[in-house]
Amino acid sequence: MIPSTYYDIIRYPVLTEKTMQAYQMCRQCTFTVDRMSNKVEIRKAVESLFKVKVDDVQTIRTKGKKKRVGKNLGKKADGKKAIVTLKPDQKIDIFEGV
Repeated sequence: MIPSTYYDIIRYPVLTEKTMQAYQMCRQCTFTVDRMSNKVEIRKAVESLFKVKVDDVQTIRTKGKKKRVGKNLGKKADGKKAIVTLKPDQKIDIFEGV
């Protein structure tokens, strides 16, 4: 399925200690994104949703973990994360308050 809106491309921000430290030191924001989206689509989505200028986008494909419930063996879905580097004078309010 091809994402139709910017909200379909960017699912949610990743707010962990490691990502918060990367934001404070290097202005890098981490988002969980749609698996089929590319760097250009992610850049446009972040710039339009948060009204900031993006310097660089790096993407990471993550494999789903294997999970067992009793006898049944299953697997979580694969995912994709994007690490977005902002221009030096830009900021996103979601990452500022945490």
